[in-house]
Amino acid sequence: KGGILGKKIELVSLDNKSDKTEALNVATKLATREKVLAILGPATSGATKSASQAATQNKVPIISPSATDDTVTIDERTGKVKEYVFRTCFNDSFQGKVMANFSLKTLKLKNAALIIDSSSDYSKGLAKNFKETFEKGGGKILAEEAFAKGEQDFNGILTKLKAKKPEVIFAPVYYDEAGLIIKQARTLGMNIPILGADGFDDPKVAEKAGANNANNVFFSAHYSSQDTDKKVKDFIENYKKMYNKEEPNAFAALGYDLMYFVADAIKRANSTTDREKLKKALASTKNFVGVTGIINVDSKHNAEKSAVIIELKNGVQTFKQKLNP
Repeated sequence: KGGILGKKIELVSLDNKSDKTEALNVATKLATREKVLAILGPATSGATKSASQAATQNKVPIISPSATDDTVTIDERTGKVKEYVFRTCFNDSFQGKVMANFSLKTLKLKNAALIIDSSSDYSKGLAKNFKETFEKGGGKILAEEAFAKGEQDFNGILTKLKAKKPEVIFAPVYYDEAGLIIKQARTLGMNIPILGADGFDDPKVAEKAGANNANNVFFSAHYSSQDTDKKVKDFIENYKKMYNKEEPNAFAALGYDLMYFVADAIKRANSTTDREKLKKALASTKNFVGVTGIINVDSKHNAEKSAVIIELKNGVQTFKQKLNP
């Protein structure tokens, strides 16, 4: 569209290698050497928490499209909101609650087992919030099993869980592990529902699991490509033209919304150079209409927005229901 407030947008792109130390280094470079107006990203919670230290120190707004851990925007030592840190996605306590209630109320299943990635803030945060809501709602957690990053063989964990006879498994992990867990559970004859969160939202889940195994799988997501909203349909059409007919996943939709969200705040701040004005404009965002829903920024710099539940049927994502905060 030719830029914002008469200025062209310059994108400075640096790779944090999905590493917390590198995320801090990259954010420091962006804030000091590159003198950016705002930092967009990182994608994950651990990297965002790390990068937010540099953003806070150098007083530059940092906005993640997909860091869902509750403590991303909160200083864990003081309990205060991090002044320069924002997100445009819902947080884990919301996702954890959504999936616990989905199990209890929609699936009517009250005996669950948890599989947790012990190296991931994302996984631990989601498991904690699922457990709290599930037990409060009358559910029982029969077993909890943890694994370390890079694990490929979940047979030992799943065999232990099978002996406890859960009705449902909640595995708040990313797509690589999700696909393997689903495949190995089905091979062991565990055909119970497997629940996840937005980390399941990628075609790799069905690829790794095998389409015939990817049934009775449900997860919370930021948007559904089956949404009939015109804004969503236009986004998908344009994305497919640009990326060889590839279907956009949630990370693509969230990234798209992020840039427009920041552009909207820059316009309201009426400055392309003032980080303080931009920070205030971001904090006061109300009714921003994106592909992933209408965003209102709350007092903790979280996005208040709805979530969708997606079901996998023979590996194909199907829209199940929409849940509001």
